[in-house]
Amino acid sequence: MKTNTAVVNLLTTKCAPIWGWLPATTAVLASLGTAFLVLQGCAPRPENQKPGKFPEELVYARSKDDVVNGGAIFTPSKDLAKPVAIIWIHGWGVNFYQPTYVAIGRALAERGYTCITGNTRMHDLGNVEAWRGEKRIRGGGYWGVASEEVRDLAAWVEFADERGFKRVVLVGHSAGAAAVRWYEAEKQDARVVGVVLASGSIGAAGPTDGDQLAQATRLMTQGEGDALVRDPKRSFPSYISAATLLDIANTPPEFKDFFGVQTTTTNPAVTRIRCPLLAFFGTRGDVGSAKELELLKSCIGRQSSGPRRIDTAMIQHADHMYAGEEAQVAQNIARWADTLLPLDSGGK
Repeated sequence: MKTNTAVVNLLTTKCAPIWGWLPATTAVLASLGTAFLVLQGCAPRPENQKPGKFPEELVYARSKDDVVNGGAIFTPSKDLAKPVAIIWIHGWGVNFYQPTYVAIGRALAERGYTCITGNTRMHDLGNVEAWRGEKRIRGGGYWGVASEEVRDLAAWVEFADERGFKRVVLVGHSAGAAAVRWYEAEKQDARVVGVVLASGSIGAAGPTDGDQLAQATRLMTQGEGDALVRDPKRSFPSYISAATLLDIANTPPEFKDFFGVQTTTTNPAVTRIRCPLLAFFGTRGDVGSAKELELLKSCIGRQSSGPRRIDTAMIQHADHMYAGEEAQVAQNIARWADTLLPLDSGGK
C-alpha cells in the first residue's frame, strides 16, 4: 500500500469503477449504543468556541415529503472560495450545531470550502419532524425511521445546488456515515464528487433480538409504532421505538453488511458507489482504529466494483467527537477535497 503524499496521513487504494442501482436503508443504528457512550465521554468544550472569521447563516432545507430541517452554512471569502461545498451530517443523538461540528465548519471555511452542517429527521434523541393534520410525526434517535433519512440528504444536496454548488462532498459523522453512504449508493448523484465516513461503523450489523422484534411487531400491529421498546441487554436505560426497530430489522442484507465484511454477502451496497471515498477515525478511544480501516480497504478491494479511490486516515489525539482536534479534521477533509477539484478551477 502506497502513501498518498497529497493528503495528510492518507493511504490510497484504487479500485475498479462500478455500475448498478440498489434500494437502500441503514443498519448502523445497531451499533450506536457504543458510539453514544463514547460521545457522552467526550467533552465537546463549547465554552472554547470563538467567533467565526467568515459569514455564518442559519438555513433550512425541505424534503420531498415535507420535512423541514435546520442547518448552518459557513462561507469563505470570495477570494478563497472553491467550487465544491462540504455537507456535514450529524451522528446519533446530536444535531447540526454540536460544538465540534461548528468548529469544523469554521475551519473548512478558513480553507476555502463552504460547509453546510445540516440536521436530518434523525437529529437528537427525539424531535417532532412534522405534523400531518392532527398527527404528530416524531423523529430522532428513539423515534426516527432511518430508511427515510435519504430524503433529507437529497434536500441538502438540492439546497447546495440552489446556492450555486454543482459539486458537493458528503461527510457523515458516526451514524451519519451510514446516511451519506446510503444516499450515494441509492442515488449515485453525479453532484456528489466524494463521500467521507467520519468514525462510521465498518462491520456488519448483527441480527435483531427476537424478543424485541416480537414486541415491536405486536406494537406496530396495534398501531403503536411510537411506543418504546427497552433493550434489556444494556447496563443503562436504552430505548428505541417499535417503528424504528422494525425499520432496522428490515434493512436489506447488502446494507446490513455494507462493505462485504462477511464473504457470504452478495453484492454489498458499497459496490454501487462510484465516487472516491475517505474514511477516518480518531486515535483516542474512537469506535474504530487503523485495523478497521485496513479491513475496509481489504473488503472493498475484493469486490468486482466499488469506489474508484479509497483513502484512509487516523486523526491524531482525537476522540470520537474530535474535541480539540477540529482543525486537524478540517485539514484532512480539505486536502482530500482539493484532489477532487475540477482541473479548470485552478484550485479555487
